[in-house]
Amino acid sequence: MKLGFGLYRNSLNTDNYKFVNQIGATHVVAHLTNYFSGSNPEISSGGNNGWGVCDNEPIWDIEFLSGLKKEMQDHNLVFEAIENFNPLHWHDILLDGPKKNEQIEDLKRLLQNMGKVGIPIMGYCFSLAGVWGWERGQYARGKADSVALVEGSRDFQEPIPDGMIWNMRYREGDANKFVPETKEKEVWERLEFFLNQLLPIAEENNVSLAAHPNDPPLPVMRRTGRILKNPSEYDRLININKSDKNKIEMCLGSIQEMEEDGLEDYLDKYSRDNRIGYIHFRNVIGKVPNYIEAFVDDGDINMVNIIKILKKNNYNGVIIPDHTPALNCSAPWHAGMAYAVGYIKGLINSL
Repeated sequence: MKLGFGLYRNSLNTDNYKFVNQIGATHVVAHLTNYFSGSNPEISSGGNNGWGVCDNEPIWDIEFLSGLKKEMQDHNLVFEAIENFNPLHWHDILLDGPKKNEQIEDLKRLLQNMGKVGIPIMGYCFSLAGVWGWERGQYARGKADSVALVEGSRDFQEPIPDGMIWNMRYREGDANKFVPETKEKEVWERLEFFLNQLLPIAEENNVSLAAHPNDPPLPVMRRTGRILKNPSEYDRLININKSDKNKIEMCLGSIQEMEEDGLEDYLDKYSRDNRIGYIHFRNVIGKVPNYIEAFVDDGDINMVNIIKILKKNNYNGVIIPDHTPALNCSAPWHAGMAYAVGYIKGLINSL
C-alpha cells in the first residue's frame, strides 16, 4: 500500500509539496474546489454560505491538471486523485435540475482530461446537504480542536437555502426559497443516472469513480434523504453498475460513525474485491447522532487490525489521513497531519 496526503486548493504549493515529501508520503489527493483555504485549514460546517462560494471556473482542463501533475512530480510526488467536483459543475445533477444533461457532459469531459493527464481516481460525495451539522471545539484528547456531531446542538432539518448545494453556494439565491424536500429514493435515482452516464467514459479513460459515504451519516439531513449512510449500502452502489471503475472512497471514520456496525468486515470484503479507490485513515469516538473526531491512535477503530486486513488482501492503493484534530502550536494543521502520517507509516512498516 502507498502512503498519501490530501491537499486543499490553496495548499497546492511548493512549501506543502516539500512538507508532504519530508514526512514520507508519496501520493497526493488534491481538493481542487476552493474550500478550507489559508495556511492553517480548519474543518467545520462553515457559515451562512457553508464551505464558501464556488469559484466561477470552467471544468478543469488538461493544461491546468498537467501543470499540477508536473509540480508534484518535481517534488517526487504522484498525483493520485482529485477529491470532489466543484458544486458549480454538477448542482443540477444533484438536484435533478434543467442543466443536468449539460453538466453530465462537462463531467465526462473532465474524466477524459484526467485520463489524458494520467490521474487515475475521481473521488466524489453524492449528497445534497453535504458535510454539515458538525460543531468545532476542544473535543479531542488534551482539549485539541476537532469536530463533533452533537445531538441537539442545532436543527439538523434546517432547510438548504436556495442557490446552495453540497454545503456551498453556487449562485445567489432567493431568501424566501429553499431546496425542496427530497426522498432517499430520489437521490438513489439521481446517483444511478450519474453512474450510468459517467462509468463508460471512466472505463474508456482508465479513471475510477470513488464514492465517499455521507457524513454525518444521518438518514435525513436538511430535509433531504441521505444515501451511503450505512456500509451495507455500498453493495447497492456497486449493483447499480458492475463496472470495475465503480469504486469506494473508504472513509474509515465516516463508516465507524454509522448506525450499522461491521467496519472491519466491510473493509475485508471491499479490499478483497478490489473495490476501494483510496482510504481516509482517520478515527472517531461514538456513533450518530453523537461522535467526535479523535486522534488516529485514540478512537473506537482498531487501526492495527485495519492495516492487517489490508496487508492480508494485498491492498495496493493509497491511504491518506484525510483530516485530524489540530495540535497546539504555531502550525496546528501541519503538526496534526504529520502526527497522523507518522502513526500510519509506523503501522505499515511494523506489521
